Amino acid sequence: MLRIGLLTSGGDCQALNATMRGIVKTILNNAKEPVEIYGFEDGYQGLIYSRFRTMTWQDFSGVLTQGGTILGTSRTPFKLLDTPGADGVEKVPAMLQTYHKLQLDCLFVLGGNGSTKTARRLSDEGLNVIALPKTIDNDTWGTDVTFGFPSAIDVATRYLDEIKTTASSHGRVFVVEIMGHKVGWIPLYAGIAGGADVILIPEIPYDIDNVIKAIEKRNADGGRFAIVAVAEGAISKEEAALPKKEYKKALAKRAEKYPSIAYALAEQIAKTGREVRVGIPGHTQRGGRPDAEDRIFATQCGVEAARGCLEGKFGYMIAKVNNKMCRVPLKEVADKLKYVDPKSDLVREAKLLGISFGD
Repeated sequence: MLRIGLLTSGGDCQALNATMRGIVKTILNNAKEPVEIYGFEDGYQGLIYSRFRTMTWQDFSGVLTQGGTILGTSRTPFKLLDTPGADGVEKVPAMLQTYHKLQLDCLFVLGGNGSTKTARRLSDEGLNVIALPKTIDNDTWGTDVTFGFPSAIDVATRYLDEIKTTASSHGRVFVVEIMGHKVGWIPLYAGIAGGADVILIPEIPYDIDNVIKAIEKRNADGGRFAIVAVAEGAISKEEAALPKKEYKKALAKRAEKYPSIAYALAEQIAKTGREVRVGIPGHTQRGGRPDAEDRIFATQCGVEAARGCLEGKFGYMIAKVNNKMCRVPLKEVADKLKYVDPKSDLVREAKLLGISFGD
């Protein structure tokens, strides 16, 4: 008997179900023994509190195009992993107990950076773990792309497309806040695909004067409107020069007046006399159906993870590097972020196109 466990941890995204479908279909089609499938509810919480359900191939039929996760998800912060919960439960021992109680042969963890760190911890504790790179932010180290990212770009790009007609009709500047707290992959890709005039990301600190100059240049060139795509974690040059503690204080002070960075930017731009509006696609970037690219990559991840399990090899994350599927040891992946390179070809090309990054 081959017993496998599945869990989806952290923020949801569009291709989680497609990935689990790839795992299950591959194992059922290729295993040489009967298979038992356990789906843990709400991420690591299901493993901690032994909340699971037995599943069959029928549970994964028709989910290729379904967004979200049929298992539910939650966040279990890695930094609190060794801190007992309010109920006194010790998380790691509880997870080990559930794993061994079910006599699992492999645990598949679909998650981002925090989830992968926990996966490594469980692997270090002796469990057979395979991680799969889920995050709309595309910031997981060791892989060129994560599932959820292509669909998030698509959602954010469509938002920029739709906002242009009202921006043009009224001759407005729209500041569109796109997800990206620590890294700027989504606003970079969506900003280029959606024809933004200014793209602000955490990796390239901006000068507000340069942002305004870019908007004024577009206006002087005959542009009736302007679109500023800003990452939620974009940072000014003044803020970037602050020590970490002072920067946190500056963020707290800004939060007393503005709901987010987009509103602060909008007020600064409005001082030039332009009519400015804020647009925030928010969690829609995590929602809806996975696009075709996501479905393909998610399926590849599922197939490769299942293949590793059937080979009896564990302790790694599935990845795509230079367009090849591969396995990256968890110890090389955990606790690292993949940032946008300010000197990358894509940033260089965007600047040549006339897009301002405010630097």
